Amino acid sequence: MKLTRKLVLAKAKASDLESVKKLNCWGCNLTDISIFSQMPNIEVLTLSVNSISSLSPLAGCLSLCELYLRRNMIPSLSELSHLRPLTRLRVLWLAENPCCGTDSSRYRLTVLRCLPRLQKLDNQVVSEDETALALMEGEEVSTPPGNTQNQLSNNGLLDAETENDPLNYNMEETNKIREELGMKPLSRDKFSSLSSPSTREKTTMRKTHIVDAVLLLLRDLDEEELRIVHTAAQNRLQTYTLDSGDAQRVTAQTENC
Repeated sequence: MKLTRKLVLAKAKASDLESVKKLNCWGCNLTDISIFSQMPNIEVLTLSVNSISSLSPLAGCLSLCELYLRRNMIPSLSELSHLRPLTRLRVLWLAENPCCGTDSSRYRLTVLRCLPRLQKLDNQVVSEDETALALMEGEEVSTPPGNTQNQLSNNGLLDAETENDPLNYNMEETNKIREELGMKPLSRDKFSSLSSPSTREKTTMRKTHIVDAVLLLLRDLDEEELRIVHTAAQNRLQTYTLDSGDAQRVTAQTENC
């Protein structure tokens, strides 16, 4: 069943789509929700117990704060990539969809890595430590098939030269992080032009650009997001400290033999 303008206005008791802020379509047997591409101001949306399989129509609902999708037909967590631009989204209920799988821990960490701003997932509060862990151990969510546009050069052909371009590669690293945080990508002119480096130089420059990217990101983060980064950095430093301590103990034991 397709969600129509008439049905939306009747349920929301509104005169136009742009004025709709809250909508409850629980159990309406919906399969087509393309109408939401015309509803940028929706804030709270209930779509539980339907037959929805694609979240692409929600990508433009930038005011969305709460989204309830329990018991639908969402096939893959890759559909969450459509929710990345929704920087105000804080509550998501996604349980009982095919995409959730059987490994609840893996599922939760993957969702939180893709959407690190969430404060509640499947009716469970998200802690800062959990978000930090998800950013390190959650699986990366790819764009669903058919949504990735090929990069074309001015003559309409695939520009193969960009594939091994270290500058382009580091831009992708930076913008991947920004995308995960729901931020706009940086343009190419943010980075310096690079000559063709050796493998060792490429590795060094890659690390340098990642550090630069992180510093650029920090300027755009609010207090809540900075706390998430701080927790993740602390956890990462603790890992290094533990590894260093283990190495020192092994060295001491070897010297005493």
